[in-house]
Order: sequence, then structure tokens, then C-alpha cells
Amino acid sequence: MQKYNYFFVNTCAILINIKLFANFAITNIIETMDEKTCIKLLSKHGIKPTSNRILVVKALAAEDYPSTLTELETHLLSVDKSGIFRALTLFREHHLVHTIEDGNGGIRYELCMSHGDEDDEDEDLHVHFFCEKCHRIYCLHDTPVPNIGLPAGFTRNSCNYVVKGVCEECNRKDGLTR
Repeated sequence: MQKYNYFFVNTCAILINIKLFANFAITNIIETMDEKTCIKLLSKHGIKPTSNRILVVKALAAEDYPSTLTELETHLLSVDKSGIFRALTLFREHHLVHTIEDGNGGIRYELCMSHGDEDDEDEDLHVHFFCEKCHRIYCLHDTPVPNIGLPAGFTRNSCNYVVKGVCEECNRKDGLTR
């Protein structure tokens, strides 16, 4: 009987530590963008601010790079996958996020920082860099997507511009840059 009690107590302690870590991770995300800013951002894009949507916006704002659905799930343990996906779909329809094909066949989501009245097209389009070694994707905010002339009758709805190569950090590890 004593062995079972010891096992039970240790299992409970592990579960409590996991829960504390999860709450710590969620708290860190929540602190990156305040709730008022999230509500303003959602409202500006015509989206009703719910608690789950606010959490998804905060999680996207917390990252320095576009996030996958799986990464968002990891950060937002209190929101199920379908809730996150529904929020992202709604955000995309209202031009609050844009999607990036990450160079590996996956989709990443990034907050769109353009908030003009004409939301038919994202003004925040910029080039992304995919590192073929570490598989990180970098936003090159200062590098706009080149204007591509389309034939008559064609209309651009979105644009995805990803440059593939090796990032500075991976080159440094390989001794190729200082």
C-alpha cells in the first residue's frame, strides 16, 4: 500500500509541475500584448473580441516569426485546436493575419500590421527567408514583395514570397561567417 501512495504522490507532483509550467507559458504570452490593444486590433478588423481570439492574437504577437497551428497549440493549452483554427480562419478573412508557405509545405500565420480602411489587400506584405538548415522562417520587414505585373484580366488576391537559403546563425555555426 505504501508503494502505491508514493507513486500517487509523485504522479500528482509531476502533474502539478506540468500545470504550473503550462500556466507560466500562457502567462508569458499574455504579457506581451495587453488586452486593450488586442481588443482594439480585433475591433479595427471587424472581429468580435472573444477570450479565445484575444489569446490567439497575443500568441501571434509574442513570436518574432510566423507561427504554425501546432506551435500555437503548444502555447495555448487552454484553447483547443479547432478553436485556434477557427480564429485563424476568421482573422485571415478579415485581413488580421496573412499566411506564409514556410518552404517545407507547411502554413504559418503572422499578424498583419497594416490597418488601413481598404482591407482588400494586405499592405504588410514582405519577403520571408526560410533557412534550409534550422528550418526557421524570418520576416524581412524592410524587404517589400516586388510588384509583379500580371497579364490583363488577372487579379492578385495574395502573394507569398519566400527566399530559401541558410541563415546567418547557421552559417556562423558552420564557420562561413563571423
